[in-house]
Amino acid sequence: MEFLDVVRRRKTTNGPFLPDKVSEEHQRLLMEVAGRAPSQLNSQPWRFVIIDDETTINTIATISGDSMTEAMSNGTFFERYKPYFRFSQSEMAERRDGMLFDKLPAALRPFTTQVFTKRGQKLMNTMRVPQKLGEENRKLVAGSPLLIGVMLDRSEYRPGELSSFYSVFSMGAAMENVWLTTVELGMGIQFVSFPMEVPGMWAKIETLLEVPDSLELMAVYRLGYVPTEQRRPAIDWTSHERKLPSQYVFRGTCQTPQTGWDTPASAG
Repeated sequence: MEFLDVVRRRKTTNGPFLPDKVSEEHQRLLMEVAGRAPSQLNSQPWRFVIIDDETTINTIATISGDSMTEAMSNGTFFERYKPYFRFSQSEMAERRDGMLFDKLPAALRPFTTQVFTKRGQKLMNTMRVPQKLGEENRKLVAGSPLLIGVMLDRSEYRPGELSSFYSVFSMGAAMENVWLTTVELGMGIQFVSFPMEVPGMWAKIETLLEVPDSLELMAVYRLGYVPTEQRRPAIDWTSHERKLPSQYVFRGTCQTPQTGWDTPASAG
């Protein structure tokens, strides 16, 4: 089944894209598949802004890089996400989630054992590691041929009410459609998250994109084509990056793990 292959090849693109512009045909297709996602009572609460202007992309890249530098410098990034860092292959094999530390940027690897200590943070700041990482992030975003801002209609997205949950759920479905389609188009996609980590930075992007009060900017993604040799193969079932079905699927009640499914499903 071709769809299974697409799902198994879906993965975040952490590296650079080809410089080629994303064709209008592909932009249009991505927006069509997003719009075909399910939503509560067919409310379709999502809105999208397509960004291919180089100046705007560079400005967002600068905001993202500055955000990363600040979050790394003041320690909030490591404090917030330390439950997701794995420091050995054995820990990764046991947990099957999070990020193995040797896959993080090279500038951080010497600080593996000290990253969560005040001494380690001070040492990284002295060596300007946050600035180096911020500049790498800026270049990565700036090298993206296309950005897409995802917004929700505030008439549907009302925090504290069920409509808010329904809206976010629907947005997730729309973006999963987009994500899977990028696989088929030879493209990659990544969430531009750091401006959300630092107070005030997200507002700069909202102002830049002229987001009206009737909409809430929820996310920004970077997209582009990836070289053929870097396109993802179907994910190896022995990979330690994903939990096995027996670790997240239950049968009948939440006290009975599903067994017998820890091998790939067939296409038949």
